Amino acid sequence: MSTTALTRGPVQAAERSPAPDLARGFMLLLIAIANTPYYLWGRETNPWVSHPVDGSALDKVADFLIIVFVDMRTYPMFAFLFGYGMMQLYNRQVSSGTPEVAARKLLQKRNWLLLAFGFVHAALLWMGDVLGAYGLAGLLMVWLFFEVKDRTLLVWTWVFGGLLAIGTVFAVIGSYFTAQIPADDPIARSILADTTGPSTESMESTSYLASIFERLGFWVFGTVGQGLLFLVVPMMLLLAFWAGRRRILENPGEHLPLLRRVAAVGIAIGWLGPLPSALDHVGAIAVPDHAAWVFLPVQILTGFFGGLGYVALFGLIGHRVALRRSGAPSNNLFTTDGPFAGAVQAVGKRSLTSYLLQSVLCAPILAAWGFGLGQYLSSWSMLLFAVGVWALTVAFAVWQERTGRRGPAEVALRRLVYGRPAQRPAPVQPGA
Repeated sequence: MSTTALTRGPVQAAERSPAPDLARGFMLLLIAIANTPYYLWGRETNPWVSHPVDGSALDKVADFLIIVFVDMRTYPMFAFLFGYGMMQLYNRQVSSGTPEVAARKLLQKRNWLLLAFGFVHAALLWMGDVLGAYGLAGLLMVWLFFEVKDRTLLVWTWVFGGLLAIGTVFAVIGSYFTAQIPADDPIARSILADTTGPSTESMESTSYLASIFERLGFWVFGTVGQGLLFLVVPMMLLLAFWAGRRRILENPGEHLPLLRRVAAVGIAIGWLGPLPSALDHVGAIAVPDHAAWVFLPVQILTGFFGGLGYVALFGLIGHRVALRRSGAPSNNLFTTDGPFAGAVQAVGKRSLTSYLLQSVLCAPILAAWGFGLGQYLSSWSMLLFAVGVWALTVAFAVWQERTGRRGPAEVALRRLVYGRPAQRPAPVQPGA
């Protein structure tokens, strides 16, 4: 058999487990909530939490909730699910007879395509695209770690986590001493002068062509930083490879103690870590502006735990959903799992389409080169807008599920990864 031959195609509907799709579907709501504040252009923004510094009491409540529960927690969660999906794909291919070398090449081809998808997504619509970061990290992690032993995966996760923790500790210490410097000191003014948050030029530009170059410039740095330098995505991929080998999300009932511990500890750290940042943003505590940069590394580190905790939580929810199923597997999610769980899974099965659709529904409406609505919304109204965008993607996914259609982005990616499906020969008619 050729080392490049594939013996099976993509996953079929009846093979899917509820937990990963539930997690992806609900995570897309959090992604919409996390991304839309960047469209609030034309006002002063806190560079460390990317929310407007002014606003009503209702706006402050919305900002507080998003900082604590959402910001910097969605992309780690998605990274884990991305890595877990890679291991699922690999396991299906190998168990069906595909050579291991060919299966790994398939993964790398898919990662290259995600990097390309991310480039196009950023150029056309959204500077904060994460597909490129996952594709880049996936290429490196599959190349370096996909064949290593389980212990090696865990050791390197600890190594990366240790580096991130050490960097965060030094940041906290450095911020403490920085806070002792008077605000009018030249050093403090120099720190503030060098403080820049995410650029909003692509949002504020009335020229769509000019906005393309601004988005791509931000995307390049974001892809390398988020995908590799922050270390969170590589850590999540390594843990996902380890978990995927054990089929933890496919069989959560066999790993309930682990999932409960990870959910409890991860979510606790994930929610406690950003509290100082959220309290400072709403004015409940006062951290000098020239020392507030510490909130970013703290958010990155605790976001890793928060994202992992969310994954474990949805593993537990997926277990409860799976218990409700009886008899032979059914492709009708709304009959087997109920309308809400079925709808969320329908989105999760089309996570790439739903993610890209969010940008289609946001950028032309909110950016200045489109209708420019982002200038007139506030934090709380943008939160409602984000929920509405997610609800529209749910409606689209449910319609596709009921009509037996796959997401268009998933169809395009599968076609590029697997090629055109072989045509089956027409049956021979009797007497022919």
